[in-house]
Amino acid sequence: MIERINRIDNSLIQKNQNNTEKNTGGLNFQSMLKDAINDVNNLQKNANEEVVNYTTGKTTDVHQVIIAAEKASLSLRLTTEVTNKIVEAYKEIMRMQL
Repeated sequence: MIERINRIDNSLIQKNQNNTEKNTGGLNFQSMLKDAINDVNNLQKNANEEVVNYTTGKTTDVHQVIIAAEKASLSLRLTTEVTNKIVEAYKEIMRMQL
């Protein structure tokens, strides 16, 4: 998730530097957000699979299970915070007077 955010930041910086270039097939906000949410979902699924594998005895490495669960938890918290910031920005824009 953090790597994706870094890639998004780098992409936005490059686009801002090339202001004369039109957005033709580049990343847009909707696809970036959708990809990020899909990544969070995949991390959640992976964590659930690790827990199931551990409880059924397929995996004995508890560290792997804990790491997967922490990755999923961290990405979910980050997504929640980003969502909150988006909502705050939207509310601020709606309060602006034209």
